[in-house]
Amino acid sequence: VNEPIKMEVGIEDCLHIEFEYERRCFHLGDVICGKIHFLLVRIKIKHMELAVIRRETSGEGVAMSANAIGTGAGGSNDHNNIAGTTTTGSHANTEIQNIVTETQTLLKYEIMDGAPVKGEVIPVRLFLEGIPADVTPTYHAENHGFSVRYFLNLVLVDEEDRRYFKQQEIILWRKDLG
Repeated sequence: VNEPIKMEVGIEDCLHIEFEYERRCFHLGDVICGKIHFLLVRIKIKHMELAVIRRETSGEGVAMSANAIGTGAGGSNDHNNIAGTTTTGSHANTEIQNIVTETQTLLKYEIMDGAPVKGEVIPVRLFLEGIPADVTPTYHAENHGFSVRYFLNLVLVDEEDRRYFKQQEIILWRKDLG
């Protein structure tokens, strides 16, 4: 369950990156460690950001909507998902009714400024205790009424202000009660 997250993503013949996080499950006071390898860079990247996103879903049928919404990234005309899937908001399936999804960016850091070169490695170290918001453990479809899920959102911005991003779900848990 707590295997490392390792993914190679990219845009064909333009950008290929490999990101790796040490594990998928973290306690609320933990540190997320990882690295980002640039395997191919043919677009001019201005900077890169890492954000922690909380997605709260409530209503009837949340268990079904969690699978329909998925762990891909949301898309619009000015956002590009790096070789992944997209969703179209909180109602990805017409059979799902009365579902409300609230997405909140808890923390956003710029982890790289300037253009990377092929072979460059960017270290990632994110302290979860440093998140100013009230962070809770992950809840998956409790009583089929609500869920709370967390995502790491890696965003690359090019010189034309196009945003390329990839989201990866992480699981947060409470180590000590009280």
